[in-house]
Amino acid sequence: MSSRRIRVSLGLVTAALTAATFAGAPSYAAGPNIPSPESEVNVTGTPFTGTAPDGTVRGLIDAHTHLFMQDGMGGAAVCGKVFSDNGIADALKDCASHGPHGEFALLENLTNGGNPFGTHDVTGWPTFKDWPAYNSLTHQQMYYRWVERAWRGGQRIMVNDLVSNGVLCSINPGTYQSCNEMDAIRLQAKDTYALQTFIDNQYGGPGKGWFRIVKSSGEARNVVKAGKLAVVLGVETSEPFGCKQILGVAQCSKTDIDKGLDELYGLGVRSMFPCHKFDNALCGVRFDGGTQGAIINAGQFLSTGTWWDAKPCDASKPHDNSPAGGVLPPDLAKLLPPILPVYGSGTLCNTRGLTDLGSYAVKGMVKRGMMVEVDHMSAKAAGQTLSILEEAKYPGVLASHSWMDEGYLDRLYGLGGFSTIYGHASKGFVDEYKRTAPIRNKYGVGIGFGFDMNGFGGTPPPRDDAASNPVKYPFKSFDGGSTIDKQRTGERTWDINTDGVAHYGLIPDYVEDLRLVGGQGIIDDLARGPESYLRTWAGAESATPAVNLAAERPTTASSYQHDLFNNRQPSDAVDGRTDTRWASNWSDGQWLQVDLGQAKRVSRVSVRWETAYARDYDIQVSADGTTWRTIKTVSGSDGGHEVVQFAPTSARYVKVYAKTRATSYGVSIWELGVYA
Repeated sequence: MSSRRIRVSLGLVTAALTAATFAGAPSYAAGPNIPSPESEVNVTGTPFTGTAPDGTVRGLIDAHTHLFMQDGMGGAAVCGKVFSDNGIADALKDCASHGPHGEFALLENLTNGGNPFGTHDVTGWPTFKDWPAYNSLTHQQMYYRWVERAWRGGQRIMVNDLVSNGVLCSINPGTYQSCNEMDAIRLQAKDTYALQTFIDNQYGGPGKGWFRIVKSSGEARNVVKAGKLAVVLGVETSEPFGCKQILGVAQCSKTDIDKGLDELYGLGVRSMFPCHKFDNALCGVRFDGGTQGAIINAGQFLSTGTWWDAKPCDASKPHDNSPAGGVLPPDLAKLLPPILPVYGSGTLCNTRGLTDLGSYAVKGMVKRGMMVEVDHMSAKAAGQTLSILEEAKYPGVLASHSWMDEGYLDRLYGLGGFSTIYGHASKGFVDEYKRTAPIRNKYGVGIGFGFDMNGFGGTPPPRDDAASNPVKYPFKSFDGGSTIDKQRTGERTWDINTDGVAHYGLIPDYVEDLRLVGGQGIIDDLARGPESYLRTWAGAESATPAVNLAAERPTTASSYQHDLFNNRQPSDAVDGRTDTRWASNWSDGQWLQVDLGQAKRVSRVSVRWETAYARDYDIQVSADGTTWRTIKTVSGSDGGHEVVQFAPTSARYVKVYAKTRATSYGVSIWELGVYA
């Protein structure tokens, strides 16, 4: 169905759903055991339930949050708790560790204006003079009642990424918990289940609350249908399973990866970033810039003994952010060598891509039906990962907060994946939404946001022209069923027109701001986000292993290299091994073909090139091995692992015809795959 038809359908059914699905719905006006005093929610009306007439769910999705960063990075990164059995005064108490006037909050001060000697009011409940705020990265922004407000305003899916960074933990003042990243992940998973129980107890016992941790797409769909918040566990950490690299040498094994993935799956984790911030034993990263980038690059050096390695690359193809710029804080700079890396201007790419261990980890996630996050991967690693998933025809791929180069969106959506937009300022969000709309319309998918709340990314400031076109309180939620007024906690009242998205409870206000800036169309597409995400997840769960029709089949070639020490025959390209390859003579016009035994319907060919690859080549098919037709031409190839897709066609013989070499050598293929 086209996106225009979906929007029209949603528009027609919104009023009916708003009126019809409330009958018999559970009452969430107030939990019987909500403590007092407590933060207000300031949303009235019954949360909408049910599905559209065609069975699709609707709502809003935040595909990237860090609910329990309070227990990441050694417990000292974020002041304040998501909840406390002792009440809000304990959960959001003053930040004593920041000093009398905030002068000891080094991380806060560096990320909030860059002044290591800055100050702020550390008082929490009940005044909240200076926090939470859109530009404060180390104060709690996801108190559970603020999350409740987002849910009441129409959010139906939240991905809670369990997060930490061992090195930044070790150098952060006040650390009092383990800096082992897996310890932090286990603790935050425990926190999330504890919050579910805490909310259940407010609403009558197990299963009664609005906060539901889900472990399958079907379970999530039922939770959304019931009008509750489906919470998915993900992982975003720099060295998962201890998979760091020191001077380029991996510190983990395939056994560690299998054990780690099994443990995460057992915890309920269903999506993961193979790498984050630091180059690790699995993959290279997409750089940060400015002061934050300088700090992270320094952390990478302290952890791995290597700096980011950035080289010029083609601006017309997916590339990485520039790592240049930024000033290191003096206390950190003195831990580093006197000579720091210098990066050139222009378009740069991380030279590190997906390693053999990284490929093994991605395939391990596919095996377990987990969704692979390609944000934070270097452009090289992301492209290699997409090739693995294309070869397997695996839809479980996510880009959850605008960290993947937009040039990969077509491949991501072509697989059946899901992408969101970072929680930019509303005008920036609308700009990215419009810029990427054509590719979404091509595939008829919805959109979501990735706020990265509690994740040191920063949240949207107030709109610069809010005075002339403000969000007017109270307003109706996007579905029309709830009335939303200004949010109040203790003695503080927040207004998005002057405070921006200071905490998670202001997401409904942000959505209204997006409507004012971007129009109803953007809201309709946001409302379709949960359905698109659940289809990606369901596709990952139901995917079946791809069968290589070329494996161990008879092969012939135009030529092959053989001497006393090497015998790189055509059959070496279909033997299932990654250490053997076919190699041709040193001339253009070389080819490799495989006999599938009988005519089969094929739709893609996978070519894993050695360093000697073809710049330009054709994929050809034949019924008899004599008469050939070209079904796909590839021009300007960069080599590596390429998956060439085409309209399904019948063929017994498949050929890779290398028209132009990329090097002075011949052409060489590690492994050839043909898939139905």
